[in-house]
Amino acid sequence: MNISPNKKPSARFAPWDDPAQKPLVRFGNVTKRFGSFTAIDNISLDIYEREFFALLGPSGCGKTTMMRMLAGFEKPSEGTISLGGEDIADIPPYKRPVNMMFQSYALFPHMTVEANIAFGLKQDKWPKQQISERVEEMLSLVQLTKFAKRKPHQLSGGQRQRVALARSLAKKPKLLLLDEPLGALDKKLREKTQFELMDIQEKLGMTFVIVTHDQEEAMTVASRIAVMDDGKLIQVATPEVIYEYPNCRYVADFIGDVNLVEGRISTTAEEMVKLSWAEGQGDIDISYKNGCSAGENACLAIRPEKVHVTREEPQDVDNKIRGVIHDIAYIGNLSTYYVKLGNGQIFRAQESNRRRLANREFTWDDQVWLSWRNTAGVLLQK
Repeated sequence: MNISPNKKPSARFAPWDDPAQKPLVRFGNVTKRFGSFTAIDNISLDIYEREFFALLGPSGCGKTTMMRMLAGFEKPSEGTISLGGEDIADIPPYKRPVNMMFQSYALFPHMTVEANIAFGLKQDKWPKQQISERVEEMLSLVQLTKFAKRKPHQLSGGQRQRVALARSLAKKPKLLLLDEPLGALDKKLREKTQFELMDIQEKLGMTFVIVTHDQEEAMTVASRIAVMDDGKLIQVATPEVIYEYPNCRYVADFIGDVNLVEGRISTTAEEMVKLSWAEGQGDIDISYKNGCSAGENACLAIRPEKVHVTREEPQDVDNKIRGVIHDIAYIGNLSTYYVKLGNGQIFRAQESNRRRLANREFTWDDQVWLSWRNTAGVLLQK
């Protein structure tokens, strides 16, 4: 998985690390029930102004319910939701400074592009001149000025998506909610549009909250990600932390590809532990600073791209194991090697394809060595 940073390192944006910053959105011990079913289970969460925040998780995890409560389509069963310090539980959707862009785009087919964008402004009785100026501004923002007189059916999927975005932004909401906004686009267009969304959000200085089940999409666009499961927040952090330092097995397994090695901590030393994991295999050295005890069950999570494949036994490495290439996944710029270990476990290693396929160094049934540094993986305690 490629992680694309959405902020320049020299301009780090991290209001969540500043105790003096007040959140724009605050969920305070929010629970939402539908009959006997608990969709959201006692969630507390802060989202800050100018964040591009992602709610990420599988179907049924509760992310859409959280968005619907922000939009005003659902009320919390318990707890409070505030926007700009104001409790919004009793404010109807049409009076909230919140707009929502739906997955289906919900454009009016009989209206032109400019009429679609102007619709909400007319409903709010904006002066005619202001409507015209705002529509022109939005058309320019999403680069659709020359398509202003077209109807939705005369546009491509990506163009319709931009019309829906312009309409959502026209009323200058404090918060824009994006419900799987790129799901209907093909892969290349989706990737291009992700960066367009990021550019627009940064230009406007607005707060975006996106609901998605697409891990790469969340990793690309978001300043922070909330990984959800079964109505709970499992981890809330920046994309880099979510990927490199998952706080549990669920997050490690949900985000990208990962090797998970179950074992028992055999010895501990200063900032280092050894994991005993399979009979006949040497212990795995893992850098770990949080403290643990010998005898505890634990799990090593290591990404395939952190694992190096060699034909000869490597020297001066922290960890090495031997196996046989069981399968190969060729995806153009990368190859993933599925290596069967002596205990039958399949271990994945990923290498860049610097040579042409015909000149690939390894193939099926080759004996190989896998190696990695003790800092490459993460120890997950149970």
